[in-house]
Parts: sequence; structure tokens; C-alpha cells
Amino acid sequence: MAVKERIGTVVSNKMDKTVVVAVETRVPHPKYGKTMVQTRRYKAHDENNESNEGDRVRIRESRPLSKQKRWVIVETLSHASGV
Repeated sequence: MAVKERIGTVVSNKMDKTVVVAVETRVPHPKYGKTMVQTRRYKAHDENNESNEGDRVRIRESRPLSKQKRWVIVETLSHASGV
């Protein structure tokens, strides 16, 4: 089975070694066909507390690290501007 990866934006870094990453996907409406944006929030492990709000990051699925945390930050694609 392939390892899942997602690219998203860090929306919260208030927890220790954990960030919340919002991932947007575009899907057509089942009946009307209009493209809608769905946002899903994942809790991801950030070992060194390096990520800040607004950063674009790549996350990878991993073993369960806590009750809700099943993703790990692989790399930071871009840092938030103006921080």
C-alpha cells in the first residue's frame, strides 16, 4: 500500500510538537457539478517545533502517534510571509 502524502497550510502551532495542517481539495458537487473546496484538518507531528502558522508543509501518513495524531511533517515548502 502506498504511503499517503498531502500538502497543506499550518493553521495552528500552539501544541507542543504538534501542528494542525489544513489541506484543501477541490471536488465537483455530486448533483450540480460546481467545483467546491473541501478543507480537512490533520494533526501532524513536528519534532523540533519548527513550523509556524501560515507555512506550506508536506505531511506523510505514519503509525498512530497519539489519539488523533497520525501524520508527520516531511518538509517545509515555504515559510509564512511577514512573520
